[in-house]
Amino acid sequence: MEERWSTEHVLSLAPDAASQKAAGKLSAPAPWSGTGTDGTALWGECKGSGRTPYRTAIELATPAYQCTCPSRKFPCKHALGLLLLWSGTPAAVPAGEPADWVSEWLASRQERAEKRAEKKEEDPEATRRRLEKRGAKVAVGAAELRLRLADRVRHGLADQSTAGPWEEVAARMVDAQAPGLAARVRELDALPQERLLEEYAMLHLLATAATRMDELPAELAATVRTRVGFPADPGTAGPTVRDRWLVLGTRDTTDERLTTRRVWLRGAKTGRPALLLSFGHQGQAPALALPTGRLVEADLAYFPAAHPLRADLRERYGAPEPGPAGPPAGLTVAEAVAGYGTAVADDPWLESRPTVLGDVVPVRTPDGWFLTDGHHTVPVRASAVPEAALWRLAAVSTGRPLTVFGEYGHQGFAPVTAWAADQRPVGLTNL
Repeated sequence: MEERWSTEHVLSLAPDAASQKAAGKLSAPAPWSGTGTDGTALWGECKGSGRTPYRTAIELATPAYQCTCPSRKFPCKHALGLLLLWSGTPAAVPAGEPADWVSEWLASRQERAEKRAEKKEEDPEATRRRLEKRGAKVAVGAAELRLRLADRVRHGLADQSTAGPWEEVAARMVDAQAPGLAARVRELDALPQERLLEEYAMLHLLATAATRMDELPAELAATVRTRVGFPADPGTAGPTVRDRWLVLGTRDTTDERLTTRRVWLRGAKTGRPALLLSFGHQGQAPALALPTGRLVEADLAYFPAAHPLRADLRERYGAPEPGPAGPPAGLTVAEAVAGYGTAVADDPWLESRPTVLGDVVPVRTPDGWFLTDGHHTVPVRASAVPEAALWRLAAVSTGRPLTVFGEYGHQGFAPVTAWAADQRPVGLTNL
């Protein structure tokens, strides 16, 4: 029997709340005709305001969408409505062979993918020269940042007479092609006084490393490049690792330009964690969508780093399959703290790492939310989690221990997914 996506997963693909609401009105069979699926794609025609119905097709593996409607949102309400119909009313989307217009679209996608793969190959010598040129600009900017930080410390953190806003320095880092440094510099103006010296020290360490990357071990140099803001090049990723990857959770974050989707995986055989990143421009949801709690057999290639985590998704072997009956194995709070300490020894700028906590209970106190395993307690990083998500976590627990996946770091734990008493994963993000 074909596995359908959950309603929660489908709605997570929407570019905004308005699209979710509009898709709900198209999730019934009435406006649809000519619907079908061959297990890898969905298609159908949706009645609109005009005489000609909108043709909608979805490739499930990517997923990718096509619709003849004029909407600039991606995916549009028709694609989301068709997915909801397929998810909630399987009989309304029967198995069949794709219509000609669907087959033509799928064939054109395959052809474009092959052409993109050919264009990705770049002359290694040209790549080396480009990186050297950028590295020189970054080193100049990092050296200036070191001087600015030293100057602030020399005058004293409490002396604001010579301390202007950091935006000018951030702009200089952008000019030096170091957006990672720029982002951290911009955060300095918003930090409380008690945290300034700590962040100055970490930023000074990163700027120093950026001026001496040629002297660092290869994996640490790769980490510094990432922190400074060099883009991840799939061509630099290591050998592929094939496994059946459990999808632990997904979180979307949005700024004025992009929506960034983080998808965390854990290898069923290797036990290795992995982070996949996907981006969508304003009005578009990120292309990558993997259902939480499912197993995806695929090849991943890890980007080089002192503490490798981010990976590039390569070939997939079939559609996502049902995951294990129970929750993933979890750590105690003490084990999570020790694991983070080990990771920080490799990457001193690591803010958090993916962690599964087992048998913890959410507790709300006057000082905030906490997770406790009966022996140790970890604070919940409320700034990274909507209040509604924390109350959902409490409702899932009902005072009993449960398994929670999230990001653990020096500022606390940010929950992403919880496994309830019925063993089903419950998403705590994108509410």
